[in-house]
Parts: sequence; structure tokens; C-alpha cells
Amino acid sequence: MTVLRQIYEIMMRELLILRRNHIYRFCMVVFPLLVIFFFTSMLDDGVPTGLPVGIVDQDNTSTSRALCRKLDGFQTSRIYAYYPNVSEARRAIQRNEIYGFLYIPKGTTEKLLASRQPKISYYYTYTTLAAGSMMMKDMKTVSTLGSAALGQATLRAKGATDRQIQTLLQPIVVDLHQIANPWSSYNIYLTTVMVPGIIILFIFLISSYSLGTELKFATSKEWLAMADNRIVVALLGKFLPQTLIWLAIVYGYEYYVFFHLQFPCLGSPWMLVLLGLIQVLAAQGFGIFAFGLMPSLRMSMSISSLWAVLSISMAGSAFPIMGMDGALQSLSWLFPLRHYYMMYQICVFNGFPLIEAWFHFAALAAFMLLPWLVLKKIKNAMLTYVYIP
Repeated sequence: MTVLRQIYEIMMRELLILRRNHIYRFCMVVFPLLVIFFFTSMLDDGVPTGLPVGIVDQDNTSTSRALCRKLDGFQTSRIYAYYPNVSEARRAIQRNEIYGFLYIPKGTTEKLLASRQPKISYYYTYTTLAAGSMMMKDMKTVSTLGSAALGQATLRAKGATDRQIQTLLQPIVVDLHQIANPWSSYNIYLTTVMVPGIIILFIFLISSYSLGTELKFATSKEWLAMADNRIVVALLGKFLPQTLIWLAIVYGYEYYVFFHLQFPCLGSPWMLVLLGLIQVLAAQGFGIFAFGLMPSLRMSMSISSLWAVLSISMAGSAFPIMGMDGALQSLSWLFPLRHYYMMYQICVFNGFPLIEAWFHFAALAAFMLLPWLVLKKIKNAMLTYVYIP
């Protein structure tokens, strides 16, 4: 009972610290909630819509104008302006007014009717990868639809049936099946890695900060004395309140996106509970380990922030890990967010059993146990180190 009493008293002390220090309030509650609602609302439509595109129509016929109307009718594209020549449209791209433009040269319709295979061009910027890809897709589609429409009219005039026309214009039909995210929603695949990644960043920083401030404000000896200099008891009492707050934030996020916003969730709700728990504990384990590795408020927070920022790139959501160099593929195993993301993909997004992601589960469990490697160093730092600004 003595140990439980000590843990309870340290928890009450920690709750008082959390209440008095506004940094905890903002970094543990306010900022995570802002991040959750910011990403989910910014990507609420699923895909970017109304991206500005320019038109250089030097043909100016009913056929070319029909192509422009079709392009403007796409969800992701919106005609921003018509330009007299390619140079003006290129300068508009450079001024970041449009993401691309469609160039229809003079005589396009005449060559099309004479079956002389006219050429239209489309230019798009890849400075913004998502916008450039969508511009390319829409302009390629509209050019294909234009030639297909004219071919359909020509074949119908020659007496071909609709079935014959369809066979000639599209001899191979693509049967597309997009697994797990058939809507191609950016919200589903970006929010589910960016928001947990930023929450992990806050957990890293707060874990290191809460230990570093014990040295900064010269309260470390008092803290350890409450646990009879037993560092395990002191850490349990200190981090249990933070763990409960982080779990409330993470479970609130999961309920909001998977039950309110109806993100795909083929796995069991208990898998979400387990994933949230191991996410928080693994992130806290790494934050404590970072402080034990470098018992300095400034250095431990620097390590934590660097590792968290790199985690978003090394998770494999934006760029696949399999496409990276071998050294980077090996390095990706050292980031908790990578294992969280793989468990989410395997067990929640696709609904496979936990045994399919056992290695990633074991890796997150290893992050939870990292503080055991530096317990003695943390205790020594709390008893003997002098804070250096």
C-alpha cells in the first residue's frame, strides 16, 4: 500500500503542475484539438476542388469551346482565365495564378474533321504534386473525350451501331477497384497519419519537457523523495495523469473520425482501443528515453522534435518505404509512427487480424520499454545534475 500511496501523492502533485503551467494545457488539449479539426475540415471534400486552370484557345470554334466547357465541368478543375498565347499562360503559372493550361492551336477542328490527327497540348506545374497530378488527369481526360466524341459522330454517320462504336473507340474496358478507399479521399489517407503524427510529436515534447522542468526548477530531489528515491515509482506517478489525458485525446480523435466522419474501419473497435493505448505509451516511452539519453531540457526536446518531424516522412504514407534506399528502409523501423501507421493499415483499414502485424506491435512494445535502459541515468541526473540554460 505504501507504493500505491506514493504513486497517488505524486499524481496529485503532477495534476497541480499541469493546472498551473499553461504549456501543458495548450500542448496537451488545445493544440491537439485544433490539429484534429483543422485537418478534417481542410480536407472535408475528400479531394481538392475548383483548382484554377487556364485556356489558350486559338482555334475558337464550337468544338474547341465544347472541350473547354467539359474541362470546366470537372469537379477538380475551374477555368480561371483565357489567355491569348502560351507566353501569357506560362507567366500566369509562374505567378501561381493557375496550376496548368490547355493549349488548342489554330486549325484543330479543321484537322480533326479531315482526320489529320491534330495536336493539342496541356501544361501543368508539379511544384504542387497533388494539384499537378489532378490537372494532368483532367486535361488528359478532356482531350480523350473530345476525340472520342468526334469519332462517335463520324461512325454514327457511317451507319455503325452503338455497340460497334463502343468497341472501336474503347476496345479494352478498364474495371477499376480501389480497395479500402474507393472515393480516393485525401481526408481518409492523410488525416489518419498526419494527426496521429502531430499528437505523437506533442507527446514526445511534453514527456521530455516534464522531466526537464524538474531539473530547471530544482524540484527533482523533492520529486524523488516522495517515491523514496525509487525512480520507477516516481515515473509512474508523474506520467499516469498525462497518460490518461493523452488517451482521452486519442480516443476522442478515433471516435470523431471513425464513427462521426465514417472513415473506413474494417477492424474491430477493440483494435482501435489497443492502437490508441500502444500509440500513447510508445510515444511516452520514447520521450522519456530521449531525456535519459541527453538529460537536458533543451537537448532532449530537440531530439524529440527532430525524431517526430522525421517520423512523418518515414511513416510511408507520402512516399512508400519500398521505394527508398536500403539504408532509409532500415532506418524507418526506428520511428514509432511507422509502426503505428502499419498497424493502422493492416488491422484497422484492411481488417486483418493482429497476428498479421505482430512485428509492428512488438516494435511499439519495445518503444514502451525503452525507459528501462536509462532509468539509472535519469535518477542520477535528478540527484546530481545542475540545470544549465
